[in-house]
Amino acid sequence: MFRYHESLKDAQPRPLWHDPEIMPAKMSELASDTTCELLIVGGGFTGLWAAMQAKEHNPDIDIILVERTFIGDGASGRNGGFLSTSLAHGEANIEAQFPGEEDQLELLGRQNMEAFLATLEKYGIDAEYEKTGETTVALDVESAERLHHEYLNYEGESDDIVWFDRQAIREQANSPTFFAGLLHRGGQDGVIHPGRLCWGLKKVLIDNFGVRIFEDTELLNITPDGQDVMETTCSGGVIRSKKVLLATNAFTSKIFRIRNSVVPIWDYQICTEPLTDTQLDKINWGKPGSRHAFSDDINMFHYFRLTKDNRITWGGGGAVRYYFNRGIDMKLNDAEAQYDQLATEFFEMFPQLENDVKFSHKWGGIIATSTRFCMVPGVAYGGRLAWSVGYTGHGVGASRFGARIGLELLGYNPTDVIKMKFVTKRALPWPPEPLRWLGIHFTQRALLKADEQGGKRGLWLKFLDMIGLGFTC
Repeated sequence: MFRYHESLKDAQPRPLWHDPEIMPAKMSELASDTTCELLIVGGGFTGLWAAMQAKEHNPDIDIILVERTFIGDGASGRNGGFLSTSLAHGEANIEAQFPGEEDQLELLGRQNMEAFLATLEKYGIDAEYEKTGETTVALDVESAERLHHEYLNYEGESDDIVWFDRQAIREQANSPTFFAGLLHRGGQDGVIHPGRLCWGLKKVLIDNFGVRIFEDTELLNITPDGQDVMETTCSGGVIRSKKVLLATNAFTSKIFRIRNSVVPIWDYQICTEPLTDTQLDKINWGKPGSRHAFSDDINMFHYFRLTKDNRITWGGGGAVRYYFNRGIDMKLNDAEAQYDQLATEFFEMFPQLENDVKFSHKWGGIIATSTRFCMVPGVAYGGRLAWSVGYTGHGVGASRFGARIGLELLGYNPTDVIKMKFVTKRALPWPPEPLRWLGIHFTQRALLKADEQGGKRGLWLKFLDMIGLGFTC
């Protein structure tokens, strides 16, 4: 029997964020044909932020938002709740994909996050935001040397970069696997409750702006009708609109360019019951000033954080999976081997908790991954249909900016931002099956091997580096 069976046996197979006690009632499904100016397809972060920004800038726009299941499902309700300022998955990826736009994207990222948080404050949305910064921990000597070299590059430039040697990092969070740590505490990076964020935005859109939201409404087909109208067939009726914004991310798209731009990568998480003060003291984590949001400095990295009620959510690592032919069936949420692996890796990091901590939730979710490792915007039908997809794990914050880009591409308050390479450069398409499955799995094995060798990259990863696909982030 699996060694940690007792710790997982009572875990509920749903996201922590989908607690029935805090989830709002569903809106009704579409039941007849109707019209609007702007139709938004998808009730996750991108769709909700698009409706919010469109209404704030143009209050008279008649907007309908449709969602196949419920608001906050999909990737938006199944992530770890890490809030990052980065729009393009880090400095290294920006340099590789969009040279010359580093400073502008950094500025746009800061502005986006400021506006994000200002919206929460303006409308009283309690998404349990906590400014923690971002802390990376080294799990071996080689990693510690890499992080210290990064720190030296920043040293003297900012007090927002904090170095922890082996003893110091264990005073922040006591794991025998920690060799060092690097904290980026500048900006507004932190953690958030993704479900409360979605439902807070939903409430404001309905109560303050009169946006019509239909849940349990599936997109079936979308076609242009003449030169001025898009006709969208949904379960329950046909919606005729002037503009359409697709915010479906990794879920199967009716548009070939979107479908070719992203692949669905499954990521799994587990979550502990609320830790007692005694349990927190065992790992020395959670005291004021040390409520870090962590990731470890390896290719197949884990990410872990404390919630408001002092649970630890734990995800990533080797449990990440791509399933043949873009598998997105929610039955893939039932993945006992992945949850067992996550529990094993959790207790390897925090063996002090092995005998008295249980997991309350276990769940999987889909990351929409593009070949450029950040959002992929696009537009078609003469500016009547736009999209922004493929956030590659950074969608909690970047989706607001992606929504803005989608709106600008539709002609709503356009700026020079849509002329940037970040917007105009197309992502390389993913190859067809079985090459896609083989390539992803071969790369994953190469990344795991590099982690076992202290980060030393083999020939395949060096080749990917050379052509700009080397998982540089």
